[in-house]
Parts: sequence; C-alpha cells; structure tokens
Amino acid sequence: MSARASLGNRALQYIGVFLVAVTINFMLPRLMPGNPLALLAGVDVGMMTPAERAQVVKEAGLDRPLWEQYATYLKNVARFDFGYSYRQKRLISDMILERLPWTLLLAGIALLFSAVIGVTLGGISAWNRAKAMDVGMLWTMIGLESLPTFWLGMLLISVVSVRLGWLPSFGIRTPGIPLTGWPWVVDVARHLVLPVVTLTIISMPGIYVTMRYSMLGVLGSDFIRTARAKGLTERTVLFRHVVRNAIVPVATVLALRMGFAFGGAVVTETVFSFPGIGRLTFEAVSGRDYPVMMACFMVITIAVLVSNLAVDLIYPLLDPRTR
Repeated sequence: MSARASLGNRALQYIGVFLVAVTINFMLPRLMPGNPLALLAGVDVGMMTPAERAQVVKEAGLDRPLWEQYATYLKNVARFDFGYSYRQKRLISDMILERLPWTLLLAGIALLFSAVIGVTLGGISAWNRAKAMDVGMLWTMIGLESLPTFWLGMLLISVVSVRLGWLPSFGIRTPGIPLTGWPWVVDVARHLVLPVVTLTIISMPGIYVTMRYSMLGVLGSDFIRTARAKGLTERTVLFRHVVRNAIVPVATVLALRMGFAFGGAVVTETVFSFPGIGRLTFEAVSGRDYPVMMACFMVITIAVLVSNLAVDLIYPLLDPRTR
C-alpha cells in the first residue's frame, strides 16, 4: 500500500471516530428522560413565560426534525459554535476560548517536565538495571503512580501553601491586584507551580516505565552487541544506538498523554481552582449545564484525536521502518 493511500485510510478512520463521538454527544441529552428545556435552561425554565420557552426551543432548534438538528449540530461544531449557555448568559465558544489557553499551558509545561524527568530517570535506571539504584527508582515510581491526584494536590496545598506559605493555593492570578508586564508573568508562574508539580508527578511514572522497558529491550538486541564488538565507546552506544531506538515508544506515549491531559486535568484544575477546561467541565457537571458539558466533552475528544493524529505523523519520522 502506498504512503498516500495509507494516509488516506488513516484520515478516514479519524473522520469516522470523530463522527461517532459527535453523534454520541448529540444523542445523549436527547435520549435522557425529562423536559429538554430543563437541560438547556435548568431550573429557571419553570420561571419562564410561554413566549420565552418558545424562543428557547426555536433558538436551540428543538422544534425541527431530528436529522435537521443533527446536520445543524455538525455544521456548528465545524465552525466551533457550541451554542449559548442560558445559565451563565454567555456564548459557550467564548467560554471555551477563555479557558483553553490555560489548560494548554498547564498540560504543556507538565508534559515537558514529566517527559524530561521520566526519560532521563528511565534511561539511567535501565542502564543500571538490577542494581540498587534501578530497584529503588522502580519502586518509587510505582508508589508515585498509585497516588490519587486529588490527594497529592491537597497535600501540596496543605504543606507548601498553608503551612509554609511559599506559594498561592488557588487560581491563576492574585485577585484584587492589577499587574502587567513581568510582575504579571511572575504572578502567573507562582500560581502554576503547584498544579504543574501535581500533574508532573502523576504523569512521570508512566513515561519512566515506558522508557525503562524500551531501553531494556534495545539493550538486549543483536545490533547493540555488534556495536560494542566494533569497539564503540559506551557513551556512543548509549546515545547513538540505545536511546535513539528506545525513544520511539516514549514519543507515542507523550503524544497520547497530551490528548488525555485535557480529561486528566479536571481533578487537578478543580483542586487548585485553575481556570481551565477541566475546571469548566467540573462547573458544568456540578451545575448541570448540559450545553457547556457537551462542548467540553467535544473539546476533549478533539484533543485526543489530534494527539493520535500527531502520533501517526511523527512516528515515521522517528522510525523510518514504519514508512
């Protein structure tokens, strides 16, 4: 199969998965029991006049056939138009665009740190396999992997923010203090530290384990023994042959974790009251704001699909054998 045909097949697969996700997101609220107006306007629907109810039904398209509602929903999603939140009296797309950069910043920084630390420690552990350092590091990572995200976040707040008073415990900016320029950057950075540390600690063990076992597999390969038989230094063998081949599975894990970071950041952003997509999702679920909830789920779905697509595009560059 040619590269163009393979790329076309993958594109069709992603389009199919996206349509399935959009269809599920569209149908779930309509299949739920109860008044559909209550899903849009909440308890305030009981205080609406008949004219106001009719206006909401018309604006939401609930007076049209189901297939027409579905076609309109697809068109709106393609235009990044998720409708209107009657509870918060705002366009949902504006709410998403307001929160999305903060989640990208949080997830991106945490993924960068977890990748650097996880790959480095995983490589060191594999290179010193079966030694005390390797065993101790492996058990430490297993212990970190088992930590609940909310518990770790609350522990950091209790110790670092409350007891020591080193860093702020919530939000992204200090309320009531207008800042610009570098003071604003420093203030945002101080608020980012604890959420980033939490996400980094939670994400790092998986990357460490992937790098460790990937390197162990490469170290046992025939071409590594051949490289050593040629008289190459251990440093050359490590960086030119071992790490270069072992990093391919790690790159896949990193790209996938970027997509799932949107969903995984819900707990972290909630604990630290961080104004990202995860916090918006929690607020929508708590307030039963179904249009906002649907929009957040769709953004998370798109992030996962884009991350998987990035893996498919990057993988042949890292491993020419897959082209």
